Amino acid sequence: MGFDVDEDILQDFMIEASEILEQLSEQLVTLEQQPDDKDLLNAIFRGFHTVKGGAGFLSLTALVDTCHKAENVFDILRNGQRQVTPELMDVILRALDTVNVMFAEIQNREEPTPAEPDLLAALEGYCRPETEDEAVEDSLTEVTAAAPAEPGLAGLDDSQYQQMLTELGPESKASTSAAASDSDSDDITDDEFEALLDQLHGAGKHGGAPEVAAPESEPTALDDDLIDDLEFENLLDELHGSGKGPTVTASASSEPAPAPKAEPAPAPAPAPATSAAKAADKAPAKATTHSAPADTSVRVDTKILDNIMNMVGELVLVRNRLLSLDANHENEDISKTVANLDAVTGDLQGAVMKTRMQPIKKVFGRFPRVVRDIARTMKKEINLEMVGEDTDLDKNLVEALADPLVHLVRNSCDHGIEMPEEREAAGKPRAGVIRLTASQEGDHILLGIEDDGAGMDAQKLKEIAMSRGILDADAAARMTNNEAYNLIFAPGFSTKVEITDVSGRGVGMDVVKTGITSVNGSIHIDSEKGVGTKLQIKVPLTLAILPTLMVLVGKQTFALPLTNVDEIFHLDLTRTSMVDGQLTVVVRNHAIPLFYLQDWLLKGEPRARQQQGHVVIVAVGNQQVGFVVDGLIGQEEVVIKPLDQLLHGTPGMAGATITSDGGIALILDLAGLIKAYARRYV
Repeated sequence: MGFDVDEDILQDFMIEASEILEQLSEQLVTLEQQPDDKDLLNAIFRGFHTVKGGAGFLSLTALVDTCHKAENVFDILRNGQRQVTPELMDVILRALDTVNVMFAEIQNREEPTPAEPDLLAALEGYCRPETEDEAVEDSLTEVTAAAPAEPGLAGLDDSQYQQMLTELGPESKASTSAAASDSDSDDITDDEFEALLDQLHGAGKHGGAPEVAAPESEPTALDDDLIDDLEFENLLDELHGSGKGPTVTASASSEPAPAPKAEPAPAPAPAPATSAAKAADKAPAKATTHSAPADTSVRVDTKILDNIMNMVGELVLVRNRLLSLDANHENEDISKTVANLDAVTGDLQGAVMKTRMQPIKKVFGRFPRVVRDIARTMKKEINLEMVGEDTDLDKNLVEALADPLVHLVRNSCDHGIEMPEEREAAGKPRAGVIRLTASQEGDHILLGIEDDGAGMDAQKLKEIAMSRGILDADAAARMTNNEAYNLIFAPGFSTKVEITDVSGRGVGMDVVKTGITSVNGSIHIDSEKGVGTKLQIKVPLTLAILPTLMVLVGKQTFALPLTNVDEIFHLDLTRTSMVDGQLTVVVRNHAIPLFYLQDWLLKGEPRARQQQGHVVIVAVGNQQVGFVVDGLIGQEEVVIKPLDQLLHGTPGMAGATITSDGGIALILDLAGLIKAYARRYV
């Protein structure tokens, strides 16, 4: 194991290998759709080769073996000696999964578990040209057919064999000796071995017998284009151990590079994937025309970035306080200074946020493999389209959205896209389409998952909900189609009759809702039976600094996450009514449940419900709810501070913040608040 090397070297390997393995997952799925793409074949070959080289330097033998065999398969593919088939891709993807498992073990500083023998054997089988497959089968057939023709000596041990020779006499011994001599003829002699080394290294340059001129009628192999890349790699592996070949030093002449000396150079990097002659020809020209690019990146621990972000958050609070104080003064110089501070703070906030940003491709990149595997398992034909992969998102959000998005994509593959025969019967193309989109709108990110599958049947969803006690008949009759679609987020709800590896346990969509609401996001469903389903997820751009609506309830200030606020209007009691014992307000002919926040937040201060105030309509998951508040302060960016340990577990409280006037406001967790006090609306 190579964990005793310098930690920086190990970290460099893990960072580089991690990026390569992510790319390989996408490239392999793309290759199955574009099997004749030579550039893609070469890129995959280089990916396995690079990982193998780094693993060889760290003496990670198990990883080297798997990558080396996968690399050999792609060398055969890129040379046109094999065709890409689904069966071959199954083996290669399984090899990639094995490499990923090994890589995870290495990250945990554990010895990587060797690949299973049947996988290595399958890779080995694909390492030879397709023409040899038939030859091997033919030779096995001939051996099997010829085996019964010589039954004579199969069951004799050594003593019985010698006794038989003695009884037969000296003639049999002589013939046996001759036969033994013939059987040894498969071993090459010293002269033949020297000649073989001369072909590989040049006469007399391998430390063996002195150089002997080759006859003019028999030119050596050096007159050709030397050995190819793979043979050169294999030769170095044999001479120095797998993945430990010395770096080839380019010379000015076009002659082949000499073999390494008895004391190899200390640099243990893997040998380059070019022949010695080509390296000798090209290296000098490159050295004179190009210089190595300067390293413009630096690796920083995410904890340091989080600390910087926290300090920027504190600066934002100070800025808010100064802006509030400046509004009460008429000093022009102070106003200009505060305005400059406001601009600089905004720029600094944006710059620091960029250090935490990652492209949504970090999540999208895994979906081609997910869709491909599910399609193969369920015998469906599915095409995946991805738009907006470069959209940036906070690192914490990327991690938080990974599992919910996987559930949604798997759900589209399983429940959405029909079988090819069903699609043809409905007049659709045999292959279904799943489309992933990402875009930024203001301070929010919109994610879309759309399929052209069977869509959802609102009536069927209502019947399932009633049969499982989630819904009663009266509520089902009043429910709109969009409200019925949201039933799939109820805990334990599933439309699957049979449980499979893909779905059917009723936990996936519940996890989706929980994961999205935990990052102050919302999800909306639109579907049409027989046409398809579209889901739209809305999440904030970052979790570090939260835009809020500051409101008054009594004399206390509370902050509502702005991402949940849909609209605000003045309280009008003439627009309220009681429905099933619940106070509601009618907005554009739609009844929305109405709650007085004072009943939940000011329990120790009994007071009559106010006749004047404002109604704040918020979106909680997929449900709209109205909150009655006493006053509106305005929009404000806040930094979430954790609650004291004594307040942990308080229903509906996400944290606290310092307001622009220096006071303290509690930040409301709207989903938790309604779950605690109005369960029927969650």
